[in-house]
Amino acid sequence: MNIGLTGSTGILGSLLNKKLNLKKKNLFLGKIENFNHVINWVKINNFDYIIHLAAIVPIKIVTQNKQKALIVNFEGTKNLVDAVNKYSKKKVWFFFTSTSHVYPFKSTVTNELSRTKPLNYYGKTKLLSEKYILGNTKKLIPCISRIFSFTSHKQNNFFIVPKLISKLRSSKKQIFIENINHIRDFVTVDDICRAIKILMKKKSKGIYNICSGNKINLKEILFTLNKKYKKKIILKDNKNKTILFGSNAKLIKKGWKISNKNYLNYLKDNF
Repeated sequence: MNIGLTGSTGILGSLLNKKLNLKKKNLFLGKIENFNHVINWVKINNFDYIIHLAAIVPIKIVTQNKQKALIVNFEGTKNLVDAVNKYSKKKVWFFFTSTSHVYPFKSTVTNELSRTKPLNYYGKTKLLSEKYILGNTKKLIPCISRIFSFTSHKQNNFFIVPKLISKLRSSKKQIFIENINHIRDFVTVDDICRAIKILMKKKSKGIYNICSGNKINLKEILFTLNKKYKKKIILKDNKNKTILFGSNAKLIKKGWKISNKNYLNYLKDNF
């Protein structure tokens, strides 16, 4: 199998690269927004599979520089799709990492057929990319994953778990935390990588949620982490509680199973 990977230096990409044991030439090391860089990579390698992870991710960073995010997240994806459709000598299994942020907040389980309404500009760039991929499949076997919240030791404070740990590690005995009464759905990067490998092995086509299917209140995460730090926590609850969790039934039918069914226990043992 000749597999191409973009975003190999990111949190998910670096782990996936190790698991797939890819050679340097299989990694896209140019600028995804530079069409010539993309064309050269596609033409030289004649890939069977492409896993496209390259993107600007943290919502705060995307919001601060929408134009750059649009260029990288959407135009970069468009470059890759156009290059494959024009220069590939065969059909390529094309995996694209989207996000749960294409869905609106709601109280029912979100499946792949649920209405899309991006929560933020990051979600908007991903949904635009999804639509472009699905509308341009001449040489593509498109597989899109909508990844829900995930955790990794390599994440920075733009993500909720490291952000909370940073607050708990402060020298203060009493910490003030607000706007945390929200429901989310968490998976680990290992579970995400296993999902990608299963989808790739089966050359699965279509849209798949990668999620646990379980509700976790962010307050529970805070209290679980605090068992280690034992800080006095003062909460200022937000008025509007938001809910975003998904159905993984479609992915499970492909043979995937979540390895950490109890996310709070996973946090307790690993963070």
